[in-house]
Amino acid sequence: MRAYAVRSCLAAWVALMAFAPAPSFATDARELHESLLTLDSHLDTPANFSRPGWDMLDAHVRDQDFSQVDYPRMVAGGLDGGFFTIYTPQGPRTAQGFADARTSALLRTVAIHTMVARHGERFELALRADDAARIAAAGKRIVYLSIENLYPIGMDLTLLQTFYDLGVRMVGPVHFRNNDLADSSTDPDGPEWHGLSPLGRALVAEANRLGMILDASHASDDVFDQMLELSATPIILSHSGVKAEFDHPRNIDDARLRRLAAAGGVIQMNAYGDYLIEAVQIPQREAAFDALRDRYGPRRSLAGEELRAYAAERNAIEAHYPVPRASFDDFMAQMLHALDVVGPDHVGIGLDWDGGGGVTGMEDVASIARITERLLVEGTSRDDLAKIWSGNVLRLLRAAEAEAEAAAQR
Repeated sequence: MRAYAVRSCLAAWVALMAFAPAPSFATDARELHESLLTLDSHLDTPANFSRPGWDMLDAHVRDQDFSQVDYPRMVAGGLDGGFFTIYTPQGPRTAQGFADARTSALLRTVAIHTMVARHGERFELALRADDAARIAAAGKRIVYLSIENLYPIGMDLTLLQTFYDLGVRMVGPVHFRNNDLADSSTDPDGPEWHGLSPLGRALVAEANRLGMILDASHASDDVFDQMLELSATPIILSHSGVKAEFDHPRNIDDARLRRLAAAGGVIQMNAYGDYLIEAVQIPQREAAFDALRDRYGPRRSLAGEELRAYAAERNAIEAHYPVPRASFDDFMAQMLHALDVVGPDHVGIGLDWDGGGGVTGMEDVASIARITERLLVEGTSRDDLAKIWSGNVLRLLRAAEAEAEAAAQR
């Protein structure tokens, strides 16, 4: 029986004895959760900032517009903030493709800055690790910036400085397909570079020089190995899982997980269902979704009555062709395994909200306090919860800052 499972049996009994009736435990757990500084290291929410009529301060409903994060739900879930992602899908590796990707990433960056400026009474941009506590103490939500897929820099590493100057503090070189920096864990054509390209190796050094955390989520195992070896600072998996619980290319094996921890790094646990349980494909379901996309176009371009009609049709397809969905217990199995293997100094939260994350029992950010409650039942201390919820990722950012300051003196 796993160590956390053993503690679970004992801790559950202690909880029943110490906190009965159950509502008292839930109340105490919620109060503790609210007392923590909580960050999610991978929020794809900026994809919604350009949606017609969509505002971060409005209360949205997942089943109606498919969003999972907004200010009211952050408050409801007790999330203080996180890394808001500048994501660009991989496209043609041509001069025009690079130019288009660069424009898209810059527009997404501007959209994040605009949201923060428009709602300055509720949000504030964070540039250093120590900013997080100050911003939270002021009653605002914390906005760090990260890049998922560095395709927008093309072949020009000087653009990394540009994005740093715009506030980016975490970068992942690759997404679903290989690019000019690195191999992806999921490219159907297999490896191209067998790890990092020469440009990707130079990227590691440049990120270290600037003070950016390097993110190996979506990267191949070879990229992970080489990034771990080359980086002067600990690296992160900003939204990943563990192969021991579900063998998927996006997940990490225990041997690499231990090497990550030995180097001071952190895995931030993902709630993307396809990386937690086996995905089931129903041809009729996929055909119905394809037809829906053909009729309505991109989902994030819809608003008003058109969006409501789209949502009703999509929900009907889901009901007509149901497939197994990952549960909160599936997510927690991943987290508890990672904690068993490397301990609370090397595990955190990166749920992939608005990028495909969400499981039955934790559908949006409003329900994340369940994680704290479950970890308390497992016997996790308040100090360890503080590390998991923000301390570990902020430690990595401080290490990146220190390396950049040291490099400037060399």
